[in-house]
Amino acid sequence: MERVPSNCRVENALGILVGKWKPIIILHLLQHGTKRFNELKRAMPGITQKMLTKQLRELEEEDIIARVVYPQVPPKVEYSITSYGKTLEPILEAMHEWGTKHALHKLEKQENIKASN
Repeated sequence: MERVPSNCRVENALGILVGKWKPIIILHLLQHGTKRFNELKRAMPGITQKMLTKQLRELEEEDIIARVVYPQVPPKVEYSITSYGKTLEPILEAMHEWGTKHALHKLEKQENIKASN
């Protein structure tokens, strides 16, 4: 398949994944299964309640995660990865591998600069 830059859909994919927390949320649900809101919050100590709510809503809107509300008091809400969301796993794995290689590349470059001075 020929890739025409003007028809590139990378921006669409990044629009779903961009953000500090979205990939982490997705990975938690991929690796650990269904989680309640507070379980996710505890797993990500740096995230605020407001930000977690926002990120979960956006991922739910894109059909990456599913939100189930149980009619009980107090309310019980669970989040899980959808079958569609599971298709992101190889993409996130590839991005992780590239990110690791890139970090090593940058480190080697810095060491080469120090060695040449």
